[in-house]
Amino acid sequence: MSHLSNYFLHRDGFSFRESQRMPSAHNLSCQMLNMGDPLWCFVGRRLLGVVGSDNCSAIYIVRFLFCPTYDHSIVYPGPNLNMIVGANGTGKSSIVCAICLGLGGKTAILGRGDKVGLYVKRGCNKGSIEIELYKPRGNLVINREIHVENNQSVWMLNGRHSSQKAVEEEVKALQIQVSNLCQFLPQNVCKEKASALEKFKQRNERNKHDVKRYYEKKRHLDMIEMLEKKKPWVEYETARMELEGVKKEREDAKKQLKTLRESQAPMLKKIQHIDSQLRPIENQMKEKTARIKEASQKCKQKQDHLDRKHREIEDIKQAFSLKQTEEADRQKRISNTRRMIDDLRAELSNIGDVSDVTPQIDAVNSEIKRIQAEKAEIEGENTDLSREKDNLMAECALLKNQLRSLDDMMKIKEAKLRGRSRDTYSAIQWLRQNKNLFSGNVYEPMMLVISVRNPEHAKYVENHIPFNDLRAFVFQKREDMEKFMAEVRDKQNLKVNAVFAPDGSGATRIPSRPIESLERFGFFAYLRELFDAPEEVMSYLCNQYKVHDVPVGTDRTKAMIKTVIEEPYLKVLYTAEEKYSLKKSLYSGKISTSNSAVRPSQYLTMAVDAEDKRQKELQIKAAEKSMQAIDSRMSTMRESVLKLDRRDNELKAKKKELSELKGKKRQLEQKISAKQDSLRQMEQGGIDLQKAEEETKTQISAVNSQKVAIVAEFMTHMKLSMEKVYTALETMGLTAEKTKLENDCREGSAELRQACAKLDQRKARLLETCKGLMRTAREICKMDPGESAVPQDLHTAFCQLPDTLDEIDSMLNEERSRAECFTGLSENVVDEYNKREQEIKNLEKELDDKNKALDTYRRNISEAKERWLNPLKQLVEQINVKFSDFFCSMQCAGEVDLHSENEEEYDKYGIRIRVKFRSNTQLHELTAHHQSGGERSVSTMLYLMALQELNRCPFRVVDEINQGMDPVNERRVFDIVVRTACKETTSQYFFITPKLLQNLQYADEMTVLCVHNGPHMLPPYKWDEKGFIRRCLRRKGKQ
Repeated sequence: MSHLSNYFLHRDGFSFRESQRMPSAHNLSCQMLNMGDPLWCFVGRRLLGVVGSDNCSAIYIVRFLFCPTYDHSIVYPGPNLNMIVGANGTGKSSIVCAICLGLGGKTAILGRGDKVGLYVKRGCNKGSIEIELYKPRGNLVINREIHVENNQSVWMLNGRHSSQKAVEEEVKALQIQVSNLCQFLPQNVCKEKASALEKFKQRNERNKHDVKRYYEKKRHLDMIEMLEKKKPWVEYETARMELEGVKKEREDAKKQLKTLRESQAPMLKKIQHIDSQLRPIENQMKEKTARIKEASQKCKQKQDHLDRKHREIEDIKQAFSLKQTEEADRQKRISNTRRMIDDLRAELSNIGDVSDVTPQIDAVNSEIKRIQAEKAEIEGENTDLSREKDNLMAECALLKNQLRSLDDMMKIKEAKLRGRSRDTYSAIQWLRQNKNLFSGNVYEPMMLVISVRNPEHAKYVENHIPFNDLRAFVFQKREDMEKFMAEVRDKQNLKVNAVFAPDGSGATRIPSRPIESLERFGFFAYLRELFDAPEEVMSYLCNQYKVHDVPVGTDRTKAMIKTVIEEPYLKVLYTAEEKYSLKKSLYSGKISTSNSAVRPSQYLTMAVDAEDKRQKELQIKAAEKSMQAIDSRMSTMRESVLKLDRRDNELKAKKKELSELKGKKRQLEQKISAKQDSLRQMEQGGIDLQKAEEETKTQISAVNSQKVAIVAEFMTHMKLSMEKVYTALETMGLTAEKTKLENDCREGSAELRQACAKLDQRKARLLETCKGLMRTAREICKMDPGESAVPQDLHTAFCQLPDTLDEIDSMLNEERSRAECFTGLSENVVDEYNKREQEIKNLEKELDDKNKALDTYRRNISEAKERWLNPLKQLVEQINVKFSDFFCSMQCAGEVDLHSENEEEYDKYGIRIRVKFRSNTQLHELTAHHQSGGERSVSTMLYLMALQELNRCPFRVVDEINQGMDPVNERRVFDIVVRTACKETTSQYFFITPKLLQNLQYADEMTVLCVHNGPHMLPPYKWDEKGFIRRCLRRKGKQ
């Protein structure tokens, strides 16, 4: 080993000494990091002159204070490949974090915490990072001071205060892209104008018709306005002409009234003569009326008496009729009774002597009692079965309601999954229809089968299990998973995740410590105890995420966190609101921690216990089976009861027949005796109809004699009424003649007087109407009050219009109807139309200019595309050649190509990597699901190597990419990295790893940075560099 330079730093300061040259098979530059307590760090040596000429903007010096692992550290990287080696927990990734954050990178790139304050050592209020970038005309020094309290940063450029944006611009100018994974790979992560013109034209074309209709409507409205102006003048003229006619009619009526009064004088004398004749006749009428009134009272009394006699005769006749009906009914009853007695005697004679049937009746009674007892027993059993069935139905309904609630919760969870990953939801539907294709157990995505016992604890499970695994299907057998992925991913092109459970059952793994031993820190359960899942799913989670060994605590745990992290065996833990990850140094025993806030749960809050659901389904099936058995048993018992009922009815009929036979003779004798007694009573109660008829006739004759006397008195009073009638007729004749004469006189004069009164009223009304119409006409035409003549312009217009009201009204209605047809129009339409016409002209001119410019742009784009795409394809082809060569050297296959579904969508262009690690498989696209973690690491590393010579950038950082590789691939990849990164023309390279294989090939251009930490490191003044070299040589000589 030659050029072995050792650098050590202690809390009192740092010093470095360069050792003597020593012979070795390789020229290797090596630095060691010695960290005490508090931790100090010094790594590397200054870049030599080779950096100045070949690698502008490479990292020259990195200094940081109070970053996650170190109190103070300085790193001097080499110009080519920098191999940063150190055990887990020594702080290798702290160097990566310092480079990223010091160059303005986001915390999301590192994936270790979302707040920049989390990257300051615990217990410190602030930390600082200083990075010096090499530049030929003077290095660029970037300083970032991070404040924990408010997660804010203070930036400086070359010792002067600056902003983060200015720093980012300086870094960008040096072609440093921290967010580009190909450069920095951390451990965890005119048409519009044309359219407007066309719309304007279409809208104006639509509005053109509206504008035409607007002007047509305006013509009709103008005509309506003119007609409405002329109409009051025509109405005034019509009313004035009518007034003149009324005046003339009034004068004529007055003359006719005077002539009529002169011709009615003889008729008035005759009316006076008739009045003298009517006076004595009216006196006679009054006298006769008084006498008739008195006689009427007497006649009314006689009439009432006569009515009573009529009713008395009717009552006598009705009483006799009732006696006739009663006697006919008696004779009929006697006849029926005699016939019944004869029938009963005949039936009694037919019965004769009957033997004793009592023993037979007793036997029938015994059989009936036995049947009733058997029926009671069956009915009791049937009641018990009905009660049992009702209980089963209630239990089944309750279980179905509970199962329906579980299904509703499952549908909500499926809806959330569909909103986040529609491909996974489609794969679930396919799996449910094709589950018979698989030989082992297959489970839907974990988020659907995991049931959190307490919704408040769902956030811990979700924060611990990544969403990619929550939406992953779980398979018991690997061949089932490959069959599933071949169908849904390769054939259906769905982006889904799938995992298979470990061979052994990990669901029953025992925690490293009982939870009772951690209760004093506030821990109440391990993560596995917070949820239920199928055995295979739980086994996978225990194996992959150690859920059986992750304790969950409370706020008490947070308060005691400094004591908690000192406990052995704790690697990951949860407090009430935070997640802590702990790493313990194998050398010093020191604990490094990182924490992050626990995100609220999104998917597991609604827990669905799959086992509980399955048990409920089994209980429902068992209950339904029991109900079917009960129904069958009850049906059998119903048939038995029907048979017993039929036998019981037969026995009762037989018993009735025997009982009736025994008592029938006695009953017949009793009935005959009763009927004979009834017959004797009916024969004794007869009525003499002849005698009753004679009595009735005598009574009616006496009443008729009384009626004749009453009618004679009534006729005497009727003569007086006839005299009054004759006198009244004479009076009516004279009165009628008088009335006729009076009516003739009255009608002639009354009609004329009424006509004169109406004409007076009509004249006054028309006069007022004329005045009102004149005022209205003047107002409509906007004339002065004293002006009576129509203005000349209106007179000319009026001459072209009709002269009658009917014609004006007809024309006005017609014009209004036409105007009403033009709805939805306004002056705004015309204004918008004219305005848009001007806009169309402006847009047409602008569009013409844009089209000319667009043609020029298209030509330029076509030329630029040729200049850009062809070199890009050549560059990708060069990457592909190197990438394929690297894979061929590993006896594998790989290729890189430029991929885009549409050549015109330049933002959709991308690099597609396809690899094959086994000879019996096809090339598959590099994804997070198809290849293993080690295969992805190898592919990523070789792709970066392929870029090394083609894509120049100041430096590249790769953190622990060899962790998942097998030893063979790791050795091959290491050789490729050394060969590629140690060329003179390549960029600066940082390769961070916790371990290396033995007997690797090294290069002179490499810089090895060995990171050590712990409280037992020697201080600089005790370090014997020469003695260390002698011991190394002596050890090597013995080998």
